[in-house]
Amino acid sequence: MISEKEILVNEELKNRLIEIRRYLHQHPELSFQEFRTRDYIASLLDEWGIPFTIIGETGIFVDIIGENGEGPHIGIRADIDALPIQEKTGLPFSSSNTGIMHACGHDGHTTILLGVVYQLYQRKNLLSGRVRCIFQPGEEADGAAQQLINLGVLENPRVDVMLALHLWPHLPHGTVGVIYGAVTASCDDFVITVEGKGGHSARPHQAIDAITISSQILQALPTLVTKSSRPVEPVVVHVGKIHGGTANNVVADNVVLEGTTRAVTLETRKRLKIQVMELSKNIAKSFGGKAAVHYKESHPPVINTQWVTHALEESAKELFGSEQVVQLKEPSMGADDFGSFSEKVPSTYFRLGTAIEDKPSYDLHHPQFDFDEEIIPIGVELFIYTIKSRLQKGVENKC
Repeated sequence: MISEKEILVNEELKNRLIEIRRYLHQHPELSFQEFRTRDYIASLLDEWGIPFTIIGETGIFVDIIGENGEGPHIGIRADIDALPIQEKTGLPFSSSNTGIMHACGHDGHTTILLGVVYQLYQRKNLLSGRVRCIFQPGEEADGAAQQLINLGVLENPRVDVMLALHLWPHLPHGTVGVIYGAVTASCDDFVITVEGKGGHSARPHQAIDAITISSQILQALPTLVTKSSRPVEPVVVHVGKIHGGTANNVVADNVVLEGTTRAVTLETRKRLKIQVMELSKNIAKSFGGKAAVHYKESHPPVINTQWVTHALEESAKELFGSEQVVQLKEPSMGADDFGSFSEKVPSTYFRLGTAIEDKPSYDLHHPQFDFDEEIIPIGVELFIYTIKSRLQKGVENKC
C-alpha cells in the first residue's frame, strides 16, 4: 500500500504543478479547439515517461496499470477547455488569447489530474488494478463527455467507478463539499417556433397573432414549475430569448422563443420535455396557430452514487479532518457533462473550496475568477488517498 507520507506533494512538485497551471491559464482554448493544450499535456507525459492515448481530436487518457495484482478499474475526469470570456484578473500570467479565459477552473482541474498521474505512475508497483485518467475536451460545449464514451473511454477494460472534482468559490479554501444524490441539474434547450397568420393591426380578426400566442405560452411555462412539479424538488423552466414582429402596426405571423429546462432527477427531466412540447402546441392550436418545438437534450444531471461518495467523504475526513468536510445542502442548478459518466458508472463529483477570508471571491464564469494555487496539492492528495485507502480495495464490496 502507498503510505500517506509518500503521496504528499513536496515543494518541488508543487512548484512544478503551479508552473503547469500558469501555462494552461495563459494559453486557454475553447471547446474542441484544445490542440495546444492537448500537445502540452502530451509533452509533459512524454517528459515523465508516461504512455498515453489520444482520444478524439483533443482528448487524452492515461492508463496507470498497477503491478500489485488484480483490482478495480477507477477513472478520474478533468475538463481542459476554456470559455469565451475576456479576462480581467490582471494576473501576470493572464490569458494571451483575446476573448478566451479559464474562468471555470479547468486549468486547475487539469493540473490536479496531471499531479495524480505523476504521483501514481511513480508508484504503480504498489497499485492494484488500473487508474484511467481522462483529460476531457469540450465540457463547456454539448455532448463532449458522451462523445468520449461513444469512443470507448469507459471500456477496454470496463471502468468500474468514476471520480471528478470542481473548484468552488462558494466554500472556504480547502474545504471538501460532498452531496449524496444529485449534485448538478440536467440542462436541456428548447426552441419554440410559433406560427400565426400575418395581417394589419386594424383588422386583427383576419389574422392570427403569433405574439399573443407566444405571450400565453410564456405565462404558462412557469406552471410546469409551480403546479406540475413537487414543491420540494428544484426545477427551472426559463425563456431567455424572443424574436418576433416586424412593425408596430403589423400582426406578427412568426415568433421564436428560446429557453432552457433544468431538473435534478431523470424522471422530471423526461417529463419536462413532454410538457414543454405539449403545452406549446396545445396553446398555439387553441388560438388557431401552430407551434413547432425543437428540444435538444444536452447534459443529464450529475448524480452521485452513495457508496462512492461515502468513500470520498471518509477519505477526506481522514486526510484533512472532519471540520474540513461539509455536506452540501442542495444541488446546483448549473450543469456539468460529467452526468454522462455518472449515468453509466457509479460515480462521485465533489467540490473543492477556493474562497479565502477577507479576499475578493468571484464566481465561476466571471472575468475576474481566480484561485489560490495552494489548492492544487489538496486535490492531488485527496484523489490519490481515496483511491488507495478505499476504492482500490472496496469496489467489489462497496467500501
